[in-house]
Amino acid sequence: MSTPYDPSSQLKKNREHSVAQIEYAQIIGNLMYLMNYTKPDIAYAVGRLSWYTQSPNQDHWTIVRRVLKYLRGTINYGLCFSGFPSVLEGFSDANWISNSDEMKSTKEYVFILGGSAVSWKYAKQTCITRSTMEVDFITLEKPSSELECLRNLLADIHFMDETNPIRVYAL
Repeated sequence: MSTPYDPSSQLKKNREHSVAQIEYAQIIGNLMYLMNYTKPDIAYAVGRLSWYTQSPNQDHWTIVRRVLKYLRGTINYGLCFSGFPSVLEGFSDANWISNSDEMKSTKEYVFILGGSAVSWKYAKQTCITRSTMEVDFITLEKPSSELECLRNLLADIHFMDETNPIRVYAL
C-alpha cells in the first residue's frame, strides 16, 4: 500500500445503521495516538476517518483497513535526521469546504527539521469561511504560534540561532 488514503474516496455521513461503532472508535483512538506521536503520514486519513466515529459504515471500515495495511507495510520506517544544515521549514495547507456534510474547511501543517517532520497537525477549521483566501489566512495562525514555540525550543537547546530565518510555505 503506497498511501494511507485514496484521495478519490468520497466518505459521507452514515444515514443508516452503524457498523461496529465501538470497535471503530477504539481503532481510530489508537490510530490517533500513532498519528500524534510517530506517524504524521497518516494524519489526513485518520483525521477524515475520525469525523465518522459516531456512526461508521462499510466505506469507513474499508479506509480503516487501508490505513492498517499501510502501517503494516511501513512498520520499519522512521524519522531520520540527516544532519546539517538543519533548516526549519514549515508547510501549511487548507482545503475550503472539503466535507459537504459539515461545510467546514480543513487545515494542516507540518514543520520539517533536517529532513524529518518534528511537528504536525490536521484538523477541521473551528469557524466557517467564505472563500479559499480567507481559509488560507486563518490556517496560517496556528502554525505561526507553533513556529515561535519551535524556534524558542531550538534556541534554548542551542541547536539553532534564534535570528535564523524560517520559511513557511502556504500551499
